[in-house]
Amino acid sequence: MNNKKTAVVTGANGFVGSHLVDLLLENNYIVRCITRKSSDLKWLKGKDVQIFDSGLMDKDGLRKAFQGADYIYHVAGVVKSKKPEGYFHGNVETTRALLETAIEFKDTIKKFLVVSSQTAAGPSYNGKVIKEDDPYNPITTYGRSKLAEEELAKSFMDRLPITICRAPAVFGERDTEIFIFFRTFNKGLMTTIGFDKKLISLIHVNDLVKGFMLAAESEKSAGQTYFISSEKYYTWDEIGNITAKILGKNPVKIKVPHSIVYTIAAIAQFIAKFSSKPATLNLEKARDLTRNAWICDTSKAIRELNYHQSIQIEEGIKRTCEWYKQQGWL
Repeated sequence: MNNKKTAVVTGANGFVGSHLVDLLLENNYIVRCITRKSSDLKWLKGKDVQIFDSGLMDKDGLRKAFQGADYIYHVAGVVKSKKPEGYFHGNVETTRALLETAIEFKDTIKKFLVVSSQTAAGPSYNGKVIKEDDPYNPITTYGRSKLAEEELAKSFMDRLPITICRAPAVFGERDTEIFIFFRTFNKGLMTTIGFDKKLISLIHVNDLVKGFMLAAESEKSAGQTYFISSEKYYTWDEIGNITAKILGKNPVKIKVPHSIVYTIAAIAQFIAKFSSKPATLNLEKARDLTRNAWICDTSKAIRELNYHQSIQIEEGIKRTCEWYKQQGWL
């Protein structure tokens, strides 16, 4: 008789999702990955997983993946879109399809975990650390779409055991977003935004997915929201000093005024109108980047889930940079 637990992961081929898949396999799970037919599966290659390429809106395909599953990890989401509708479709309507399908299997699903973002809560003001029950203040369309996703998930909590986990800034092997910082640094340049000291919560992806698994498996977590984050907060100067030591670089440091960030963002956003792809830096992203602090309190996860940050920033940056070098990215 097979006593293995079964987990379904959406976004399994992405940066965070693929690390979650690795952790579940290490813990002897049967892992089912929901992808699209067009998905790049390079981070799943050679792994003992079952692929369901139905996408997130095909309920018949979802039913096949959910049949007999113990845990659903909804990691997939849209972080870049040219239009607001793209965020709300990719983060809300897809979640609705998943939840409506999951209800059909409510007797067997032990937990449905929704991966959200600190952007749903918004930035920190006056150095105040954001907690789970603080008033929401998302400042971007992406953040508003993630908040709408959370509200939708809460509306299903009376019918399904649902847990919401919010992630801060995430880095680690396979990441392509914060990688831009390391690549620029390796070329001898460190740019920081503004002249004030900006604080961020920053977590290595392995700690993040461990937090997800703890939240999913906890008997206390149904109906709860958790920040899964670093226990320390960091300035970009601290991150730069650690990176300099690891890469053996002494980069030229340039502080970019907020006004210049907004100007570059406006130009990039205008140019993106004539492209099929959204701009990486747009006016909303500029608003995000120029905030004084993005810091969140992870004490609820520590208290209720026995979660702890195990990869400190130095070790995380070292591992990440070594991986980038092995891949030829640096």
